[in-house]
Amino acid sequence: MESSDRGRVRGKKPSRPSQIDRPRLKMPRRSKRGRYHVSPQMTALNLEPFRMSAIRAVRLAAFAFAVLASGSAFAGGPALVVDVDSGRVLHAERATDPWFPASITKLMTTYVALDQIRTNQASFETLLTVSESAAAQPPSKMGFKPGTQVRLDNALKIIMVKSANDVAATIAENLGGSTEGFAELMNQHAARLGMRDSHFANPHGLPDERNQTTARDMAILARALINEFPDYQELFQIGAIQYGRRIMRNTNGLIGRYAGADGMKTGFICSAGFNVVASATRNGRHLITVVMGAPSANERTMKAAELFDRGFNSQTGWTNPTLAALPESASTTPPDMRSVICDRRGPVPNEEDSPTTLATDQNGGVPNLFSSDMMSFAGVSQPTRTSLGPRSAVQPERVWVGLNPPSESEIAAEAAKEQAAAKAREAKAQKAKAATSKAAKNKTNDKTTDDKTTAEADDEPAIENAKSKGKARATISVKPVADKANAPASKQAATTEPAKPSAKASAAKELAKPAAKTDAKPQKTATPAKAKPVVN
Repeated sequence: MESSDRGRVRGKKPSRPSQIDRPRLKMPRRSKRGRYHVSPQMTALNLEPFRMSAIRAVRLAAFAFAVLASGSAFAGGPALVVDVDSGRVLHAERATDPWFPASITKLMTTYVALDQIRTNQASFETLLTVSESAAAQPPSKMGFKPGTQVRLDNALKIIMVKSANDVAATIAENLGGSTEGFAELMNQHAARLGMRDSHFANPHGLPDERNQTTARDMAILARALINEFPDYQELFQIGAIQYGRRIMRNTNGLIGRYAGADGMKTGFICSAGFNVVASATRNGRHLITVVMGAPSANERTMKAAELFDRGFNSQTGWTNPTLAALPESASTTPPDMRSVICDRRGPVPNEEDSPTTLATDQNGGVPNLFSSDMMSFAGVSQPTRTSLGPRSAVQPERVWVGLNPPSESEIAAEAAKEQAAAKAREAKAQKAKAATSKAAKNKTNDKTTDDKTTAEADDEPAIENAKSKGKARATISVKPVADKANAPASKQAATTEPAKPSAKASAAKELAKPAAKTDAKPQKTATPAKAKPVVN
């Protein structure tokens, strides 16, 4: 058998390794009638992507059903919808799982303050003094200096709209004697209301491992605020406040955008994600929605709006459980959401919504197993995705420091002072930016100079070699002399004529020209002269 026939015998392995690794495919060939004949191998390759997509879809569906059946912790954050009047639960997801409350803690701070007003322990005109400890709280804050006095009603408006931590600490220190004393009052009221899974360590919700609550407990607190203090509901509906020239809008993205929204409070820290306790009224029905652990402010607002839509489209009956009847959670400690919320790439999350919230995919193409689409696929009715536009214009409520509201002249003076301070900050920022830019430019120039110096140092040997190569070999002409007396003259008559490889050689030649002329003169007179006799 010839070598060219090797590998063609059935059952015999090909001799070349390339044929073993990848069998040769028969490409489509054209017949005489213009039709292409495709081999079975080409057909299998063309169908391979579709087969893989079908396998992935089946696996994804199986995983989704497994998660839904097992109630795994892969589900989204806690969510709850409650009817205010009856206390019946219309929708619940992980409603008793422990969670970090963040700034929705300020709802309990407000409850304690309103309770002291109700029991005549304080009044809305009570002046609260800002301490150094309160002024040192991290943002969000008003930035009041130590010693500043603010009325209790203005302080409550500020923490409900601006969510200022320094003002919340000021309320706690003045009404409770200290932050710890006020936290004890908060926990006493929580126990009395039936918030059995909540514990508060501070009045603002800044990170503290001792802080924890549940969606169920926050719904209980929201019902208590609505039912026990009906005359103060406008406190939770403020769209914006104005202090001097500063206008601060409410961080609750539902106010002014969702029909019927009338409160309450948002919260955000990296460990908790984006939380909100919201209320809305439609056609005589008053609902409360709690959302915890949302990945962004927009998603928090959208989920709350969807839950409201679901609640208003459903009916409350005896089959709906009460808040107290919700089953206990197996978890005992809140999960830390920092790795999901703040440690991912991109800018730091913002507490406020963007100007317009639309129905867009927030997962970057990754399917959400607990989205409305997946729930619809699992047999659950799919609610209509709510689209919220820009907020409607609101008239901000003015807040001030001190007992009495400022006059027009005082407002103008304060505005001028704030404007001057803003200009000073801007000038300082520009100066710092210019200094940073200058330092970066100098660093770049220094680096360029160093690179140039290094390049010149590397090029010096090459330049010297080029000079030595370009320099012509010196030629010396010696004229004969008659005796020894003419030997010095002959040596002086020796001339060197270098070539012109560079500018330095030309300059040296120009300097050497006068000497050559003066030495050549005795040469001409010495040549025709006769030799003189030597005298002994």
